[in-house]
Amino acid sequence: MPYNEIRKTDPELHHLLCLEAERQEDGLELIPSENIVSKAVLEANGSILTNKYSEGYPGARYYGGNVFIDEIESLARNRAKKIFHVPYANVQPYSGSPANLAVYVATCETGNTVMGQYLFDGGHLTHGWKYNASSKFFHTIGYHVKEDGYLDVDEVEQLARTHKPKLIWIGATAYPRALPFREFSQIAESVGAYLAADISHVAGLIVAGVHESPEQYVHIITTTTHKTLRGPRGGIIMVTEKGVRKDQDLPKKIDKAIIPGLQGGPHNHQTAAIAVALQEAMQPGFRNYGKQIVKNAQALAKFMIQSGLDIVSGGTDNHLLLVRCGKSRGILMEKALDHIGITVNKNTVPKDPSSAFYPSGIRVGTPSVTTRGMKVPEMRKIAKWIALVLSEISPWHLPERVSEIPKYIQRFEEEISKNQRMETLRKEVRLLCRQFPSYKNKK
Repeated sequence: MPYNEIRKTDPELHHLLCLEAERQEDGLELIPSENIVSKAVLEANGSILTNKYSEGYPGARYYGGNVFIDEIESLARNRAKKIFHVPYANVQPYSGSPANLAVYVATCETGNTVMGQYLFDGGHLTHGWKYNASSKFFHTIGYHVKEDGYLDVDEVEQLARTHKPKLIWIGATAYPRALPFREFSQIAESVGAYLAADISHVAGLIVAGVHESPEQYVHIITTTTHKTLRGPRGGIIMVTEKGVRKDQDLPKKIDKAIIPGLQGGPHNHQTAAIAVALQEAMQPGFRNYGKQIVKNAQALAKFMIQSGLDIVSGGTDNHLLLVRCGKSRGILMEKALDHIGITVNKNTVPKDPSSAFYPSGIRVGTPSVTTRGMKVPEMRKIAKWIALVLSEISPWHLPERVSEIPKYIQRFEEEISKNQRMETLRKEVRLLCRQFPSYKNKK
């Protein structure tokens, strides 16, 4: 992309944009929460709608001149309701975290008990992690996964009966298995709790029909729009028919939680880009895309296991998998893979003996490479490269003293940059990427 106007007005920024475009084009983005949006989504996200202030909702704004903004937001809301089969949707959340905070504001009072998946077991910060606002204003209880990597539903039931939460979250950021919505619904009903499904990671898979939808089991659904849904960075909050039956005022409470509760004017360019992404997700080809994401992830897991890698839970039902790399070595794998052009993120694994800063695993996903058109044969190559890198860095182990780690990592990166085998892998990765361009030469 040329960025012609930026080239004229800000050469320094233009140079950085071009470098990032080159990095994305010549590398494999395997972070499960990242994807590649269409040119239409990019166009909407950079449109003149960024000029307009629109506090409020369609038909009830605090500013004039919103007649067309109202239509755009209504379009996005109606599309969200249609594809997720819900009676209410709010498309104004700036992202997933504000969306989740709005759910707290709408359903809970300060100090109420809330349950969510423990962060180190694959949960999300906003589901009650101790350093997040969700834990500072509410009494949060974390549930866990079992030794086999699957959610411990029995523990969830026991904790719910003991603590009587007002709100229970189901959803994760690093969980490779299908979410058990039915079982959680029964638990929430037994204690009278609201049940909120955060489907940020699997929203696109739900639309594609390759992951069960939570709409008949939960009261509230939240999602980001930029992962498997392949849209801009944004968020959506939805209330289901079941949610309306539990509390007929719940949609109004959500609206008020967003504005005036938490946010000001919505990002209209983002709303328009969400509308574009939802329209794309309604097309027949999107189902094939979602199926290929899962097929690729399962193939990647299979080939990794064949290469001797340790995969949490032995595989995946969705778009991501967790790889055990050895105590505290997740960060070394992240940096080594980055050197050859494969982007992953370090991640804790169940029962991780180390910390979130220096965890023992990496998180790998297939949405972005699937968007580029890669299929099972390419997954075999990627698995081989990841296994070779883990083998190549096997002599390296982080020191026990935390104070010594930064210099150790610096030395590690310096040595890796001189490694000829790693440079050979970098060339192989670049060659594959150029066979599957994300934007270049695409009309």
